[in-house]
Amino acid sequence: MLKIGTKTPDFKLKDQNGDEHTLKDYAGRKLLVFFYSKDNTSGCTKQAVAYSGLKERFAEKGITVVGVSKDSAASHKRFEEKQGLTVTLLADPELEMIKAYDVWKEKKLYGNVSMGVLRTTYMIDGNGIIVFANDKVKAAEDVAKMIEL
Repeated sequence: MLKIGTKTPDFKLKDQNGDEHTLKDYAGRKLLVFFYSKDNTSGCTKQAVAYSGLKERFAEKGITVVGVSKDSAASHKRFEEKQGLTVTLLADPELEMIKAYDVWKEKKLYGNVSMGVLRTTYMIDGNGIIVFANDKVKAAEDVAKMIEL
């Protein structure tokens, strides 16, 4: 996980609509980035739906919310449509941003070890500096915790 006070790495990824996004697109604005494992899984769906439900409240505080996973833009589009999501979802199938933001980790599940995205949330200020970082995210609680910040 990147530490608080760290300058965030730039990125260049497409969203669920095929539009390209870079860190520079968010200059001067707060950016909340939540990394999640996979579209349409239980915890990831709860988290994305909750962020979508409070998108306007975050916007009132000057915060743009973006989700990132290794799923494709097409998968993100299906996820958006099926769940009625309103947040931007960035596709990172090549793991460029995921690795740069240090969320590609070894995971253990039922004794099996594999690599995957560690659910992590970063708050980035308008200068691209991390002001909050959490890699012990509980999907059901993440959004409420972040809106309090």
